[in-house]
Order: sequence, then C-alpha cells, then structure tokens
Amino acid sequence: MEPRIKNKPASKKNEKIKEPEEFKVILLNDHYTTMEFVVEVLMVIFHKNIIDANRIMLDVHRKGRGVVGVYTWDIASTKTEQVHIAARANEFPLRCVVEPA
Repeated sequence: MEPRIKNKPASKKNEKIKEPEEFKVILLNDHYTTMEFVVEVLMVIFHKNIIDANRIMLDVHRKGRGVVGVYTWDIASTKTEQVHIAARANEFPLRCVVEPA
C-alpha cells in the first residue's frame, strides 16, 4: 500500500509588499544650453506637452532647477542618462540629477 501524501499549501508569510521608492528627476540650469533644446528634451525624452515643457524650462531658467517628474529608480536613472547623452551629442552642458521624492 502506497502512503498517501497530502499537498499542504505553503504557509503564508505575513509579508507586506511595499511600493517602489520614487525619485524626482531635476534639470539644472546652465548659461549655455538653449531654451529650445531644453523644451525639446522635455518633449522627446519626458513626453511633456508644449505647455508643460515651457513651464518647466522657465523654472529651470528662473530658479536654477526644475522638477521634470517623479519616477521609480530605474526609469529616473534611464531618463537622466538619456538627457546627458542628448546634451553631449548636441554639445550642451545640460545636467540632470535624481533625488529622493
């Protein structure tokens, strides 16, 4: 006679799934990058409409920095790298940083 083995459900742990951390992507002002290029970056890389892109560009110009958006770490770091690649390709010193939200 074969022994009967009952499949017991795995014990459920009281694990809480926490939301991923969020990070702000911030563009920094410099005195060489054109406003037009900043607007283009905001529209192409961050998918902002023309009104939002102009508002953020003016924040960067007037305040020295502008928050582009809040993303998970992977997305924020990828978009930051895309900004730096585009800026280098167009010979601008535009910088972008990631900070905890």
